Amino acid sequence: MDTSRFLESLILTFIPLFVAMEPIGILPIYLSMTRPLAPSEKRYVLFYSILTAAAITLAFLLLGKGMFIVLGITISDFQIAGGLILLSIAIADIVYAARGTSMEAPTSGVGIVPIGTPLIAGPAALTTLLMLSDLYGFVPTLAALIVNLFIVWLILLSSEAIVSRIGEKGAMGISKVISLLLAAIAVMMIRRGIEGLLL
Repeated sequence: MDTSRFLESLILTFIPLFVAMEPIGILPIYLSMTRPLAPSEKRYVLFYSILTAAAITLAFLLLGKGMFIVLGITISDFQIAGGLILLSIAIADIVYAARGTSMEAPTSGVGIVPIGTPLIAGPAALTTLLMLSDLYGFVPTLAALIVNLFIVWLILLSSEAIVSRIGEKGAMGISKVISLLLAAIAVMMIRRGIEGLLL
């Protein structure tokens, strides 16, 4: 593959994967979940988030549909499971906020679930990887995946700077709004999963 064709394929794979991974949309959820953590703990969360997302997306890119076939699950199953996880987190956050208390302090484990997956490496990203690999080949898709993971890491790494700009109260307000949005995203994932099973 010559350089110009590779660059064209890289761009064509980068854009849909960027949209599927939604790094800008993940940022406020990441801020909400890591807000109570110390700076050192946030670094662990970020590390586990990117590591988990990289491992899952790379494994899925390499093994493709075969992995789901062996496990006996479908993309729809994955969507429903991911949606249920996100919905439980959103509901817990909203309930605790209504009581005037806070949720139990999160640990670095939130970097694996739900940030690493299903937020970064979610059903949309996984299915997009399969589609792009079929259309443009393994190498351009892998390169686009690496670039997108780097961008996600960079955006999440800059979260503290964003918080400092919007202020503490602004961060708290965004946190509550995001809980509602997270619940809506979870319901959407569950709905699409059910629709996929029915079809």
